[in-house]
Amino acid sequence: MNRTEYNTCVDRFSDNVYRFILKACHNKELAEDIVQDSFLTLWEHVQEITMEKAKAFLFTTSYRRMIDIFRREKKNSDIEQVDSDAVYREISCPDLQEILDRALSKLPPVQKTLILLRDYEDYSYKEIADITSLSESQVKVYIFRARNYLKEFIRKPDLIV
Repeated sequence: MNRTEYNTCVDRFSDNVYRFILKACHNKELAEDIVQDSFLTLWEHVQEITMEKAKAFLFTTSYRRMIDIFRREKKNSDIEQVDSDAVYREISCPDLQEILDRALSKLPPVQKTLILLRDYEDYSYKEIADITSLSESQVKVYIFRARNYLKEFIRKPDLIV
């Protein structure tokens, strides 16, 4: 890949990678840092990666970087924990997007990531398996379970804890 192709990758994929990471971590600054790190990593490997593989490389790199950060934060977490559900309890009549966001936040991290990649970013099961290092059948099972949970949550958002 040459400099022009790299710049094309930045133009074509930066918004998608940012949206995916932001939806997964709900932190604008962290998402920006992860995207920047991913593109830096792409630049460091620019001679090894073809234009066709750049998108998958960026999503894989950003996903793994996000997981590493979450693991490090969990290991070094403070005693104080912010109750993100308290924000939702104050809303009297949430719209569907808010209910869906709340449901997504309650999914296990792996299922949430798979739903974001499949339904928000429109990746194939094979591409998701490559990005997350899961088997294709595991991806399908996790997505099935996550969608069932989301469906039940949307039906009765106040009953599911």
